[in-house]
Amino acid sequence: MMNIDCNFDGGNIQVVDSSDSNAIKLEIKKDKHADYSQWFYFRAQLNTLEKCSFTIINAGQVSYPEAWDAGTIVASYDRQNWFRISTDYQQQQLHFSLTPTQPIIYFSLYIPYSYERHNDLIAWALSQKHCQLHSVGRTVEGRPVELLKITNNTRSSDQQDKKNIWIIARQHPAETMAEWYIEGLLQALLNEDNSLSRSLLANANFYIVANMNPDGSIAGNLRTNGAGVDLNRSWLISNPEQAPESAFVSKAMDKLGVDVFLDIHGDEEIPFVFAAGCQGTPNYSAHLDKLDKKFRKTLHQINPDFRVENGYPVDEPGSDDLSIACNQIGHRFNCLALTIEMPFKDNQYLPDPIKGWGTERCKALGQASLIALQQMLADI
Repeated sequence: MMNIDCNFDGGNIQVVDSSDSNAIKLEIKKDKHADYSQWFYFRAQLNTLEKCSFTIINAGQVSYPEAWDAGTIVASYDRQNWFRISTDYQQQQLHFSLTPTQPIIYFSLYIPYSYERHNDLIAWALSQKHCQLHSVGRTVEGRPVELLKITNNTRSSDQQDKKNIWIIARQHPAETMAEWYIEGLLQALLNEDNSLSRSLLANANFYIVANMNPDGSIAGNLRTNGAGVDLNRSWLISNPEQAPESAFVSKAMDKLGVDVFLDIHGDEEIPFVFAAGCQGTPNYSAHLDKLDKKFRKTLHQINPDFRVENGYPVDEPGSDDLSIACNQIGHRFNCLALTIEMPFKDNQYLPDPIKGWGTERCKALGQASLIALQQMLADI
């Protein structure tokens, strides 16, 4: 019998039958307090280094079963180096197999970003010259939601002319690529030897939340927080009891103001990188449309992984759901607001058969986004 467990940060799987290594049957568990499911992350301890085969028998009942077609998942022996495994989706079940080279191996829908790594990222950022802990909110389960402010040490009178750029990530906890993006962005923005950083911080204050949803991240949820709430549907009227994470950030935005808002996500189905704007908000203007188009074009020129086209249908004027962060913030502050989506699989336009859409590409996209913002500051 193979030993399979997920009793660790971000783990999610239910063992149905592990008695036969050639026919291991598993199920993905639903979010804590919600009906969403898709994320899985588990460890297998193997008795022999022979081929083993896995089947997720409830793959057809997850939130986005259409995402399984032509898909891949990731595996690792050391949780540092991850590689892609092909999958086969038939009769509403997901199959994958491999011949291992070591007795313990981890499998996941995408490369995890642990809470321990998150804490290390926050500690490192706060040790850098221009980063400070602006304020801390609390999750449903009492964990901290850290709001970082990154600015230079100019006089307060100079600060009044600066733009306020907000970037948040991991409203949906399984979209771990979003925090890898933030890691890359912070590494560039806090590099004192980087002329890009000096130019940006001379003209803008950055407010960054690396992980909006620690409770869901640790629980192995797909989309929801510790109360079963999809945070990216909680921005119209943020409930401090059920969605304290978005309520905290929304209140801080009202106090400080917003000139640019980027909400970083991942998409289970669409195999490329894109942005979704807020064209359907009531006050969407020609000026905002110009900024939106310029950001997309500029980022594509800097990093071809990013595509100019919108992966989602563009909403008709006045039809946007204002409970979604991008729409609500773009509408409330009349500012450039974008949701940036990265794939769980690979970028079909620039494929990498070994790593797919890997962590280094997430980090590079975060760094490239800073260049795009720097080139647009005069227009904002």
